[in-house]
Amino acid sequence: MRIVGLDVGERRIGVAVSDPTCTLARPVGVLRAAALNAEALATVADEVARLGREEDGVTTIVLGLPKHLDGTPNAMTPRIEAFAQALGARTGLPVVLQDERLTSREAESRLAIREKDWRARKQRLDAAAAAIILQDYLDVRPGRPVPTVEETEF
Repeated sequence: MRIVGLDVGERRIGVAVSDPTCTLARPVGVLRAAALNAEALATVADEVARLGREEDGVTTIVLGLPKHLDGTPNAMTPRIEAFAQALGARTGLPVVLQDERLTSREAESRLAIREKDWRARKQRLDAAAAAIILQDYLDVRPGRPVPTVEETEF
C-alpha cells in the first residue's frame, strides 16, 4: 500500500508517492490545473486512481496545507481545506492535511544543488515539494514505530 502526497497550487499540483513500506517519499510529477475547481478535482482523483493501480493501491492522501510562517491561515488555506474535503469524498480515501510551510524553498535549495538551470528546476519544483510534504508526514505519522536508541545506528 502507498500514500500519495500533493502540493496544490494555483496552476500546478505536485504529486509524490511513498514506497510500499510507507517510509520514503519520491516525486512522481506535476499535474496542470487552471484553478482549484471541479476539473482540477477530477484530474487529481484520476491521478490518485492511476497511482493506485500502478503502485499496489493507495490508502491515504496527504495534502499540503499552506499557512503564514507564524502558523495562521493564509488566503489559500480555506480553499485547500475545501479541496481536501471534496477530494476525500470523490476518492473515498482519507485526506490528511500536512503543514507545508517552507517546503517549496527547501525543494528549490535541494534541486539547486544538482540542477543549475532554473527552468529545469521549475519543472520539477512542485513534485519535489510534494515529496517533502509527504516525507514530513511519513516521518511523524501515527502508528509509525519510533526507533529506540538501541535500534539507531551511529
